[in-house]
Amino acid sequence: MTRRPLVAVSLKAYLGAADTERWLTEVAEVADAAAAGNVELAVLPSFPLLPAAARLLAGTRVAWGAQDVAPGVQGAQTGEVTAALLAELGCRFAVVGHAERRAAFHEDDDVVRAKVARLAEAGLTPLLCVGEEHQVAPQDAAAVAADQLESALRGSATRDVVVGYEPVWAIGAPRPAPAEHVVTVAHALRERLDALGVEGRVVYGGAAGPGTLTALAGAVDGVFLGRFAHDVAALRDVLDEAAAARPADSAARP
Repeated sequence: MTRRPLVAVSLKAYLGAADTERWLTEVAEVADAAAAGNVELAVLPSFPLLPAAARLLAGTRVAWGAQDVAPGVQGAQTGEVTAALLAELGCRFAVVGHAERRAAFHEDDDVVRAKVARLAEAGLTPLLCVGEEHQVAPQDAAAVAADQLESALRGSATRDVVVGYEPVWAIGAPRPAPAEHVVTVAHALRERLDALGVEGRVVYGGAAGPGTLTALAGAVDGVFLGRFAHDVAALRDVLDEAAAARPADSAARP
């Protein structure tokens, strides 16, 4: 990893309010480990728990963000949460383009592109999920993911993005995608970011957990965790792993 490592955690809809607050309290206690290793930690609870995250993580170096964002601006959008509101709540990140949103809510490339644009306007960093639906050759997966990235950023003013490579077939699987597969795709994503002149980090998700960063041997800038991070001890292991994988000369990089 040549940039500051990022460990991001989405709680999805697994935890209720009380359990989320307990988890956030425990995360606040391990925040010093992330800070000491100069690893960025970001947590993404459900929308109603964002104020709790702000309260319980105050004074720590843990960032918080949202699992989604509205594609439009403030106004007549029943049930939606706008980028401007997320910024007001202190969010730094919001997930865009997750495979579950695409499948369950039929969000297409146009919707993803609009969400990225709204986040850029509000000064938030998109955590943009890309990845192939079915297991294919690494070179084919790399082409799909890189094209998804370019499509999402087209016409946007964003110059800072976290690209979460999540092969759909690995989400919820017993183990991550093979390391050589991820390395090929990560390199293609980095090349596409450079070609577009966009600053960004590439992280891996899809059954990621302890040991994933070590297996990827510095090819990515961090991990995007799900259910494995419900165990705060396992999260602490990942933070330690990210700190150990970080080159000493990368301290100045974002």
